[in-house]
Parts: sequence; structure tokens; C-alpha cells
Amino acid sequence: MQITSALVLLAVLWFMTLFIVLPIRMRTQGDEGRVTMGTPAGAPARIDMRRKVKITSIVAFVLWVPLCALILSGWITVDDFDLFNRFGGGLPKLE
Repeated sequence: MQITSALVLLAVLWFMTLFIVLPIRMRTQGDEGRVTMGTPAGAPARIDMRRKVKITSIVAFVLWVPLCALILSGWITVDDFDLFNRFGGGLPKLE
């Protein structure tokens, strides 16, 4: 695995983790009873992005290290995901 591949894997894990972490413990304006004019009641009332970015970074890094180790060990290779060439080149023939 090259450094670029490792960084792309980290970025993908980081953003996937961010989208999971964002709605956790979110309080909406409707929940707090103070809806700002022109916004929907489901809009966040307060969002602590610094805390969410820290949590996201820690979780993504904890997931990234074993994934990189697994890839570098050779247990997972590109051939495991190369479905088009698995059947002798090209798509499988339907009979």
C-alpha cells in the first residue's frame, strides 16, 4: 500500500465516521422549543463541531490502523475485490 492509498483510506473512513457521529446527541430547535424564524424545527439548536471532529478523528484512526495492518499483511488484496477479472477476464458468460 502506498502512502496515497493509506491517506485515501483514512479520508474515506474519516468522512464515513463523521456522518455517523454528526446526529449523535443532537438537539433540534424543535426539541428545545426555540425555532429561529426561517429555519425548520429539525435544524440543530447547538452543534459542538470541535468535539465531533475530535471523536471522528479518534474513531477513524482506531479503525484505520488495523485496516492498514490487514492490507499490508496480505490477507486482503486487490484481487479479492476484482470481480470482473476473477472469471478469466471480462464478465462471466451467461448460458
